[in-house]
Amino acid sequence: MKLQKLYSVTRQAIEAYQMIQAGDHIAIGLSGGKDSLALLYALSGLQQFYPHSFSLEAIIVHLGFLEMDFSSIMELCTKLQVPCSLVETQISEIVFEERKEKNPCSLCAKLRKGALYKKASSLGCNKIAYAHHFDDVVETVLLSLLYEGRFSCFSPVTFLNQTGLTVIRPFLYLLESDIIGFQRAYSLPVVKNRCPMDGNSKREYIKQLIRQLNLENPGVKQRIFSALVNSNTAGWEKRKD
Repeated sequence: MKLQKLYSVTRQAIEAYQMIQAGDHIAIGLSGGKDSLALLYALSGLQQFYPHSFSLEAIIVHLGFLEMDFSSIMELCTKLQVPCSLVETQISEIVFEERKEKNPCSLCAKLRKGALYKKASSLGCNKIAYAHHFDDVVETVLLSLLYEGRFSCFSPVTFLNQTGLTVIRPFLYLLESDIIGFQRAYSLPVVKNRCPMDGNSKREYIKQLIRQLNLENPGVKQRIFSALVNSNTAGWEKRKD
């Protein structure tokens, strides 16, 4: 995928749900994965010509895995002229050694978000951009159906009452395959996830299930996404000026 397409598809989602207003100070949570790095590229590029002026901060929450080196990502932030903060934590130690969680993903996500929100607030940010893409939406809908018995998904724009921050998801219309193509074309400095649960979660199971369903029923992913957009699910109504 070329950079121009990345800008175009990202902008479509931003405008459909009015994710960015003039004067916004937006934090991008960088995990080290391809998705958040592509989002860094997208927003830093859009910043140059988007009609509403906004500023960016990149935030890396280091979970404490010793093998993870984020120096190449911090160099990329410097290249793209986006200020970057590295937040050191002991989340991996808390989750795997102290608590010895059997299902660690939930606690890890809670602690990671807490560290991200705290840093974003301290930097004066009013919004946080997550790199959830089209495939993440479809997977979340199916996860909710199979494990919770309800039709649900995160919203394109979510206000967090406890923090005063607003979460936006500008990649809603981007396919994961396009992001993979962008990663390869632009040699994104991906940092390998050292979490022992990586690839062993319920989400990974659902990802493989959807892949098989889509092979057997071409277009099933788009139909699931369309069902969400056309439903009465809170937050998915396209906003009007």
